[in-house]
Amino acid sequence: MKVVLASKNPHKLVEISQITQKFHMELVLESDLGVDIDVEETGTTFEENSFLKANAVMKATGLPALADDSGIAVDALNGEPGIYSARYGFDDTLDDAGRVRLLLKNMEAVPDGQRQAQFVCVITLVTPEGKVIQARGEVHGEVLRKTEGEGGFGYDPVFYYPPFGKTLAQVTPEEKNRVSHRGQALKILYEKLKEAGYAEQ
Repeated sequence: MKVVLASKNPHKLVEISQITQKFHMELVLESDLGVDIDVEETGTTFEENSFLKANAVMKATGLPALADDSGIAVDALNGEPGIYSARYGFDDTLDDAGRVRLLLKNMEAVPDGQRQAQFVCVITLVTPEGKVIQARGEVHGEVLRKTEGEGGFGYDPVFYYPPFGKTLAQVTPEEKNRVSHRGQALKILYEKLKEAGYAEQ
């Protein structure tokens, strides 16, 4: 099945493709089809924003579209940055490293043992026939006080995953995909796709 990924993020394409290729799903970027749309993420949940992006790209391309909305939710910050993870601080000059620094600054007073957080990912597939299939994945860990590791992207270098004894930036892509929020959501999505007859058994 050919599916358009509603994203301009090459990291996401690589990470998602590594998993979806096992599902016999051909994933292409919207830009590969000459589509370049910015969807205003007006939702208040990961579920709403994921649907908004997938639905807009499906309408623009006429093909099934896959979108994810993901972020890190810190317990001590009442779930922030949450759906605003990619826009944390609402400062266009901040890159991934800048947003990580902002998060660490905002967590300076949070004591060790109370720095629990989870990565959340909601993936939505919308088809031209109007079918909406959605899946949510989470991975639970802690936020360190400094970055560790050169891999991954986003908040991975400060997200410590206890079963590995490392951050998600210190493990191989294969190890990360096995446990990541995106990997979990994609596995659940695949099972739902099979049930709906959109994926090979």
